[in-house]
Amino acid sequence: MELHEKEEIAEEIARLRSGVNALAEVKKSSSKGAAAQLLDAINTLEVNLNRNLERAVKENERVYLMRVPSPSSLSPLPAFSMVKPMQMNEVLDASKERMFASLVPDNSAKALSRYTEMVDDIIRTQAEKLQRGSELTRVRLKEMDLPDSILALEGHCTLPSDLKEEVEAVQISGGPAGLEAELQQLKDLRRVNNELLVQTEELLQKEATEDSQFRSQFGTRWTRPQSSTLTKNLQDRLNRFAANLKQAAESDARIERSVRDHSALMSILDRHPIESALPTLSRPIMSLDANEDAMVGALKQSLRQLENLGAQRAGLEDMLKEMKRKDDILPKLMTSTGSCDDLFRKEIAKYDHICEDIAQNIEAQEQLLLQIQAQNEQFSAIFNLEDYKASRDKCFKQIQAAIAKYREIKDNINEGLKFYVTLQDAITNVKQQCSDFIMTRNIQCREMIEDVQRQMAGLNFQDRKNTGPYPPVGQPQQTPRNPPQPQTEPQNAAHPHSQTPYYRPPEQPMPGYGHPPPYGAPQQPPPYHLPPATGAPYTSPPVQQQPPASQEYGQPAYPGWRGPYYNAPGQQPASFPRPPYSTPSPYPPHQSGYYKQ
Repeated sequence: MELHEKEEIAEEIARLRSGVNALAEVKKSSSKGAAAQLLDAINTLEVNLNRNLERAVKENERVYLMRVPSPSSLSPLPAFSMVKPMQMNEVLDASKERMFASLVPDNSAKALSRYTEMVDDIIRTQAEKLQRGSELTRVRLKEMDLPDSILALEGHCTLPSDLKEEVEAVQISGGPAGLEAELQQLKDLRRVNNELLVQTEELLQKEATEDSQFRSQFGTRWTRPQSSTLTKNLQDRLNRFAANLKQAAESDARIERSVRDHSALMSILDRHPIESALPTLSRPIMSLDANEDAMVGALKQSLRQLENLGAQRAGLEDMLKEMKRKDDILPKLMTSTGSCDDLFRKEIAKYDHICEDIAQNIEAQEQLLLQIQAQNEQFSAIFNLEDYKASRDKCFKQIQAAIAKYREIKDNINEGLKFYVTLQDAITNVKQQCSDFIMTRNIQCREMIEDVQRQMAGLNFQDRKNTGPYPPVGQPQQTPRNPPQPQTEPQNAAHPHSQTPYYRPPEQPMPGYGHPPPYGAPQQPPPYHLPPATGAPYTSPPVQQQPPASQEYGQPAYPGWRGPYYNAPGQQPASFPRPPYSTPSPYPPHQSGYYKQ
């Protein structure tokens, strides 16, 4: 460490390497039964040496670039002095007096303790007198409302400290003027929640309308459950949200009425500074002898004298503490041969002068307070001080009432903001559930349309195969068992919110089942122009064959289907065409910083 401080890095590296090698030799023989404490010391020292060596090598390679000498060329290390040598004859010399300077005889120590108690009693008594005098001055001036009345006459009105702190807290939070902005936030949040609720209800209504259209189009073949039976829980939650919003709107209206009704009361809190709202002490309209200024000047002079007496008392108290600190009679007690009582009386007498000064200060203060009281009575009579105090106290009560009403309205607004933010999260969650439900129904609708299309196409081909261009000889021509499906639009197809379904009516009428086209004519497309799910388009009529029983739609809809609302694993939407419903993006797309809280 000493070499590193002197920047002798080369020698430091050499000695560190020598130390590491020495420890390596030691560790070879440490397995023969060395103490555990010694082994721990060796390991700790080795870690420190390696760390210092690595640091020194890096510094030498980057900065100093010194040649490291060999360990054999290093000089032996000098011994380190652990203690400072001293001459024993100086330590054992008893001729010096300082060896017994702190030793006090027992009788002197007891006498010193008695004297200290006497001094402490004097200090405590006089300090209590000074404190009583200061407290008496404060109470008497408070009763006479001084110096506040003088300050009010000069236009420097003040509020009580606790009331001023409350007013400042209200003004920092925005004051009554900021309540309008918070009421606007309530309106904005209520509007956002209403719009979210309407959008969610429209999603469910749109899905129910589309389901009704398909059910009217396909009749008994459309066997999946109705939307109203599946969305009952969601609709109940939306109804509860709507009731909550209605009740919240009534609460908001009550808050707005409260703000309007108490705006005049709370307007005093918007005054800056608040002292400007306090009444002022005005001079009398008519003066009889025009001595108001002289009387006010005399009262101010008396108040200044009273203040000087208070500063004098503070100085006397400090003087008492300083005299006690410097009062040391121990040398006199050790050299005195007479009675200690005589010495005590002589020493205590030096406190008589300051005790007289304290008594004079208290007496002068009593006389001055009587004088101030007489002057204040005259001042109150001329300036009608009682009416001023009444108006001032009334203003204080008004400020307190305004603060209480402001805090009440502020708490109600904060509760409303918290309610709307929480409700917005709940409606957003339900809207997402509705979107998931609609997506599931879309996938189910698409699969059902494909199955119905295949079923109807299969029946069409069977009828065409059994019915030739001419009826068999000896048999009358029969009417097809299953009439063709009507190709007219459903009654409610003009719903303004419905979108174009995946099936599309043919532009030209299909030929009747009893009059098939010639065999060489091209095959007509199936009645629903959906892309087939698997395989190529139909190239030849299938053999007369009924669909398997597992695909009959008289059974519960889609056995094995388990979407999010049917307790099933989700299917990959990428393998199907785009759903017939386009879910709007989450609302609102952008919110202010307040709504993100």
